[in-house]
Amino acid sequence: MSDNASDEDTALREEGVSGGSVRKGCDPLVLTQRSKLQQRRAKLNQQINRELRLRTGAENLYRATTNQKVKETVSLELSFVNSNLQLLKEELEELNSSMEVYQTDSEKVNVPMIPLGLKETKEIDMTIPLQDFISEHYGEDASLYVAEIKEFMDLRQAMRTPSRNGAGLELLMEYYNQLYFLDQRFFAPHKTLGVHFHWYDSLTGVPSCQRALAFEKGSVLFNIGALYTQIGARQDRSTMPGIHNAIDAFQRAAGAFLYLQENFSHAPSLDMSSPALSMLVRLMVAQVQECVCERVTLTMEEDDLMSNLQAAQEAARVSDVYSLVLQAMSVPLLKDYVPFSWVSVVQVKTQHFRALAHYYTAIALCDCTDMIDKDKDDGSGVKALMQVHTRPPDRLCLQEPEDRLRLGKAHLRKAIIRHEEALRLHGVCKMLRKMDILQEVLSYGHTRSLEKYSDIDQEDDFCEIAEAPEIQSHTHQKPDIQPPDFSLVRITDIFHRLGPLSVFSARNRWVGRHVCLIREETGLGLTLRGDSPVLVAGVLPGGCAAEAGLREGDYIVTVNGSDCKWAEHSEVVRALKSCPERGVELDIITLHTHEVERRAAPLSPSSDSETQSARQKRHSKDNDGGTTSLLNWNWRSGGGGGVTKRLGSTFSLPFGSLRESESMY
Repeated sequence: MSDNASDEDTALREEGVSGGSVRKGCDPLVLTQRSKLQQRRAKLNQQINRELRLRTGAENLYRATTNQKVKETVSLELSFVNSNLQLLKEELEELNSSMEVYQTDSEKVNVPMIPLGLKETKEIDMTIPLQDFISEHYGEDASLYVAEIKEFMDLRQAMRTPSRNGAGLELLMEYYNQLYFLDQRFFAPHKTLGVHFHWYDSLTGVPSCQRALAFEKGSVLFNIGALYTQIGARQDRSTMPGIHNAIDAFQRAAGAFLYLQENFSHAPSLDMSSPALSMLVRLMVAQVQECVCERVTLTMEEDDLMSNLQAAQEAARVSDVYSLVLQAMSVPLLKDYVPFSWVSVVQVKTQHFRALAHYYTAIALCDCTDMIDKDKDDGSGVKALMQVHTRPPDRLCLQEPEDRLRLGKAHLRKAIIRHEEALRLHGVCKMLRKMDILQEVLSYGHTRSLEKYSDIDQEDDFCEIAEAPEIQSHTHQKPDIQPPDFSLVRITDIFHRLGPLSVFSARNRWVGRHVCLIREETGLGLTLRGDSPVLVAGVLPGGCAAEAGLREGDYIVTVNGSDCKWAEHSEVVRALKSCPERGVELDIITLHTHEVERRAAPLSPSSDSETQSARQKRHSKDNDGGTTSLLNWNWRSGGGGGVTKRLGSTFSLPFGSLRESESMY
């Protein structure tokens, strides 16, 4: 069974033609093998959630009741529910073990890779909470923002079913970036929005629910990494471009999981816990190393000494990194969590690539003797053979052809033993027995080693059996873990009409007023500075602006009913200068910080310049946009300020740096 990726790509292209946007997930009517798998996983998650609620209710009733008959009935119900839960979890584990669904359709035989299924989430309706916040906090008519709210909800709905290609990754990153703006706009520090985010564990289906937006963001990050694993697994690794694409995908998957591990702690679900993420990073690194080994064997010359020795060391390196993955899977927290099929695949690959390391070394010893004989003068061939082993061979002189043949046979014996162990481990796991492609790869390697051994084995060979040392692992390309680069997806804040984030955010509070200015012969009597929004930097005592109630630190948001939150300095000046004789009407706001400063000013002997300097420093910090991190679900230090820089969105500059546009009117 293999995924029909072309159907999925075709569906995406059709959506792009009809909708003109990438903000669409996979078409549920196009039932590829992968989409069927995701739908079955979603149904199982819902059934597991229902059984967990039933078990919780039964346990509470058992503890609360004193009636013995009721306790017996509840105990029987609990055993029934636990039995159902076990069956559902086993079925989910079988789905998560369906690695073949994500593999390539190429006719070439490749060792299957381990992909990761996406985390499922419930559909949520944020319309009412967002409308209430817009009305209460921003003081605007929430009905004017119905289109923006729908656009955000459509984006979240599409994000639940991303296509398995670059467009799917772009969709997830677009939603991830929009969550930054959502946090700044609607999630106040000391008030919750009342929205619960439900996500299911990727491997067990156990639901988790939190109100922190950081949980939503972390889950999306996890799915970005999981989608990279699926893209890497589908590559045709029998070609050089396919290997390069697989390496890139697995490196980016490792980067996403590592980024998540370094920036989150105390995750509510086990798949995003530090041990699980550490295991996933190691697994992705191992799969990168496997691709590097495949690239070496794809381009090697079969009769070349150095090529065979390099392939042997690369294979030994793959075996070593998979043994580290096996250690990570064996920690107490993950021992019963990781699917048995995953553990079996890792064990099989550890043995398989160790067998390949011995096989390629044997080929170098037995079939590349001409090169060694030619190099007797400088001994480079013999030196290379010595260095490929972890220790010198016992009582063998590698300059002698007979000793090289004996050592080659010893390596072939070890290769055959390792191949047989890999086949045994493959047969133990029921899920792996269904993977014909893995069986074919293992059988081919075993048969090849047996045939080579029979070719060089002689009946009249009565020499003592040599002991082959282990192969020294080495790689010419170490994995380069690449963290996600969210700046690749440029977005516009969906709720940008609310105003610049430097002022109009959930973290700021302000007071709005309506004033009317009538121009005098000396002008309006105020100094403006900055853009988006324009700031009242100074008010002339006794002037028109002072009499109307304008004060230093106010922001102009409308001029004669025209919204100017995003207006440039020159636009506001032009509107003020063109005011009629009856005057100009302004809507202004005053941040609470400015109110506090004004009330404290008469009590302090400090100079006006000191107050202005402090205000400029604080306002410059507000305009930075990176001082408050979205990841308030235990975001670790050092990661908060980078989010805005990646987004590349438009923010107001600190008004302290815009003195060239300061003018008196």
